[in-house]
Amino acid sequence: MRKPLLVLAIIICTVFINASAQRTADVGFATGVINYIGDLGNDKYFPVSAASPGCQVTLRNFLGKFSGRLQKPFSMELRFSWHRLQYDETEAIGNSKGIQLRNYLRGISFRNDLFGAAVNFTYTFYHNQFSLQQRSKFCYFLLAGAGVYHGIPKADLFRGDASLSNRYYFWNDGTVRDAPEKTNPTANIIMKDGVYETDLQDWNTEGQGTNAELEQKKSYHVTNFGFPLGAGMRYAMNKKITFSMEFDYYYFLTDYLDDVSGRYATYKELKASFPDQEQYELAKYISDPTGRGTNGYIGTATSPRGNPDKNDSYTFISFEVAYKLMLKKKSLWTSISTQ
Repeated sequence: MRKPLLVLAIIICTVFINASAQRTADVGFATGVINYIGDLGNDKYFPVSAASPGCQVTLRNFLGKFSGRLQKPFSMELRFSWHRLQYDETEAIGNSKGIQLRNYLRGISFRNDLFGAAVNFTYTFYHNQFSLQQRSKFCYFLLAGAGVYHGIPKADLFRGDASLSNRYYFWNDGTVRDAPEKTNPTANIIMKDGVYETDLQDWNTEGQGTNAELEQKKSYHVTNFGFPLGAGMRYAMNKKITFSMEFDYYYFLTDYLDDVSGRYATYKELKASFPDQEQYELAKYISDPTGRGTNGYIGTATSPRGNPDKNDSYTFISFEVAYKLMLKKKSLWTSISTQ
């Protein structure tokens, strides 16, 4: 996946070189709330319990001369982002906890910090297209683009080092304990330490590998293409400062942002990938944290782990503050040659 990143870098550098000869550029900083939409979830409809933070920096209005408006009807922008995706099927939702949650017995969780670079195209419209900026404070816009995003799904599965002695046990009452429910009814209630130490891609949780006899598929990529679609509103406080509210939907060409897509790995597949007995036992736990998701064989009741027919996505509701920079009308090449 290095080639897409190289191509995007060339495009960005080319745009910056051309933009340096223009008169203005808006630099915006936005922060807001991410809602992951994927294979995990206990919510009946929209996964509001997946809310997590995100932020991004955007460069826009750098093509063409300043026209007195917030921006031209058609424009291009560069956006660099950090978006956190996460979900934990063992966490309570309101008054519901434990086996009251529909996916609690599966008990999968993840966190993925996505770092991205995107090129977006926007269309902006005003109530009155002939009014000056001073008289037309508000404008509205639509957005569509494409970008490259890198992120590794991880999980908090151990208190400290990755050892079975440090694993979590998820009881039916919704508590996390230090021993199994069936064998130790007086086990201690513990808290997750909040450290996402386990790189899920390394553990072949859905039977990935290179064993031709078992027909194992290769591991998924952690750098992927994403396509944002959005809409929003901007307000010009003055000629320099602009506030924006924006809603974006990001669709990806992968179903593994959350490390979940198809079925559980069979014990035979995990043994082929991890012949060491201790590593094998760890792989079984990491793939199926509660121990209730699979019996190690492909079957109608235990094999499904996700929905491979739908790729992952997420939404981002954000608030942005942008500042207009006045650039000298001088090309970057001229600046370099005169030094």
